[in-house]
Amino acid sequence: MSILITTVISIFIFGLVVMIHELGHFICAKKAGIQVNEFSIGMGPALFSRVKNGTRYSIRALPVGGYVSMEGEDEELPEEEFADPELPVQEKTGLPFPKVKVWKRIIVVAAGAVMNLVLGFVVLLILFSGSDTLASRTVALVEEGSAVEASGLQVGDEILAINGRRCFVANDIIYELQRSEDFTADFTVKRGGEKVQINDVQFDQVQNGDTVTMNMGFKVYALEKTPLNVIGQAFDYTLFYARLVFRSLVDLVTQRVSVTELSGPVGIVSAINQAAGMGISEVLSLLALLTVNLGVFNLLPFPALDGGKLVFLFIEGIFRRPLPKQFEIWVNMAGLFFLFAVMLFATFNDITRLF
Repeated sequence: MSILITTVISIFIFGLVVMIHELGHFICAKKAGIQVNEFSIGMGPALFSRVKNGTRYSIRALPVGGYVSMEGEDEELPEEEFADPELPVQEKTGLPFPKVKVWKRIIVVAAGAVMNLVLGFVVLLILFSGSDTLASRTVALVEEGSAVEASGLQVGDEILAINGRRCFVANDIIYELQRSEDFTADFTVKRGGEKVQINDVQFDQVQNGDTVTMNMGFKVYALEKTPLNVIGQAFDYTLFYARLVFRSLVDLVTQRVSVTELSGPVGIVSAINQAAGMGISEVLSLLALLTVNLGVFNLLPFPALDGGKLVFLFIEGIFRRPLPKQFEIWVNMAGLFFLFAVMLFATFNDITRLF
């Protein structure tokens, strides 16, 4: 895949994911009556800028982020004054962020992540609408003489969970089996309308050179492609992608996965290049994964993320008074520096893998 095409696709994906996120904040802020000083796509120097109805709309040079600047959100706000000098006071049509009811501010902060999840669902809906088949979680075939057959898995079993973790989609089955140790897993299935527990399901081992892989030994039915099934698959795969974020974090904390596996913007562009070489469906799948990932990650209760801001707002809502603004600013700054350091480390990993 040429560098030009990869660059265009990467800018489109990064731009769309960020724009949708910031659009969620922007729309809800406007609806809540908050003064929005700037709505920007990208970071760095402005390539385009225009003021309309008290808000500056900007497109900036670096397509790796964006922001919605709301009056009084990240600074001490003098009483009855606007803090941002960029726009004349007479052009400001809304209230400063801290002056709006806390429940409205909670909606505004959460709206960006919610919009990312909605985008992921819509992309998956398009993807499954154009696919030839939809995979179910119901066993259609068990290989004769296989270890799986001997373990008790039967045709017609609907796989509900593996190793105690619920399976939303067929990919959950593959993901959980790949994580199983000693080629053994515990299955929870629905058989004849009842839940059945099948423990210690064994899988045959296949020797590929120096690597030993698992032979699943069974296949699942295809679902009938109806509008309801397409919507259901899109919703379930949104949950599947969302849960991957938490699984990945748990794997990092428990050292199941090394921190050297962390990937940053360079790694994402590399993945986009590979997806583009395989076709539009792979690009859409990656877009869905990235936007859902951003949505869920942003809701984590960590400083500098939307989830961290929500924690402060919930505290304000419970105790009827905000925490000191300077304290919130310093906590968010510390979180921002930490995230920036992680991004640099991930980018270093990406470059190391490339060379």
